Amino acid sequence: MTTVPNSPQEILAAAEAVVPRLRARSAEIEGQRRLPADVAELLRGTGVFRMGFPAEFGGPGLTSAQQVEVVEVLSTGDTAAGWCAMIGMDAGLYALSDAAVREMFPALDVIAAGMLPPMGRADRVPGGYRLTGRWAFASGIAHADWVSSGAFVHAGGERELTASGKPYWRVMMVRPGEVELIDNWHATGLAGSGSVDYTVDDVFVPEEHTFSLGEPTRTGPLAATDALMRKMPAVALGVARAALDHARDVARSKENRMTGRRWAEDYRVQCTIAECEMDLAAVRRGVYRSLEHRWDRMAAGTTLDDLTPDERVDTMLTRLAAMRQARTVVRRLYDLLATTSIYRPGPMDRWLRDLETMCQHVMAQDQIVQSAGAFLLGGTPRFPLALGIVN
Repeated sequence: MTTVPNSPQEILAAAEAVVPRLRARSAEIEGQRRLPADVAELLRGTGVFRMGFPAEFGGPGLTSAQQVEVVEVLSTGDTAAGWCAMIGMDAGLYALSDAAVREMFPALDVIAAGMLPPMGRADRVPGGYRLTGRWAFASGIAHADWVSSGAFVHAGGERELTASGKPYWRVMMVRPGEVELIDNWHATGLAGSGSVDYTVDDVFVPEEHTFSLGEPTRTGPLAATDALMRKMPAVALGVARAALDHARDVARSKENRMTGRRWAEDYRVQCTIAECEMDLAAVRRGVYRSLEHRWDRMAAGTTLDDLTPDERVDTMLTRLAAMRQARTVVRRLYDLLATTSIYRPGPMDRWLRDLETMCQHVMAQDQIVQSAGAFLLGGTPRFPLALGIVN
């Protein structure tokens, strides 16, 4: 039996080792509109899905920056694989009780999928809830071990409210066999992520298989509400890195057919490559610096509420900047390579489509910018969850 890597160094090395295999399967992954089963198992074998489990559960407990580094590397091999790895590792970060973790995850290499925001209804019953609803964008659900679904809690037919008067919601975890998949993921990019809709119809969920993002069950940096979101820029950074490496390889060997001049000697090509490297390096460093600062502060006992407003918005803004800047970098490289970019099976067109789709995610949208600005000015954020604010 093969031992799954269980340290930051081992998991990163395993991720690096599978990159060529992922790259060779990219066209197939996109064509199937989901990860083939053996590719999902290839990822499982790297240890990526156990990265969020802390040492007390036998996991490696990678820091947020280490998680980003691993997913970034996987994303240089294939965008959908990186995206599904980033989503699929969430189980170790969920606010479940210790007893529930040990009961639900006897093996730590568990793949999670689903949609955490409340798009369903959970009616209280003895011992738990009856869950019904429809959720969207369930990346990687075809190979998931557990499906997590946010739902507003009802009791006696009425919505429960928090102390502040807002609807109370919890995340319900069910087995894949208890959900029905809707094959509607025909997307421009991230096609291989299998991000289909799904429904649940009156399924019983035990209380211990549920949690609230606003009610942590552990302490430390991985227990904070925003821990689930910190790794999101990794995929965009990895795609931009892969595109830059590809463009550099092309530029080293390509010649202008009209002049015979080598691209490596062309001023425009040189400046474009260098400017893209500059832009990517800047946002990448911003992401890692922000994550390392956040980790150090919270490891010392600081809570989200103890952070200054500038510290609080730092990770959300660097995350958004990385996703948008990665798209800009790949757009410039796409234009640089011109018609070379549009042909399949060349990867440039797929990378651009992947990033265009990725940047439609809420975490790259203007409401994140608004939420940061509102928080800094004492206004009302439109998407408070990005700040780690749940209720």
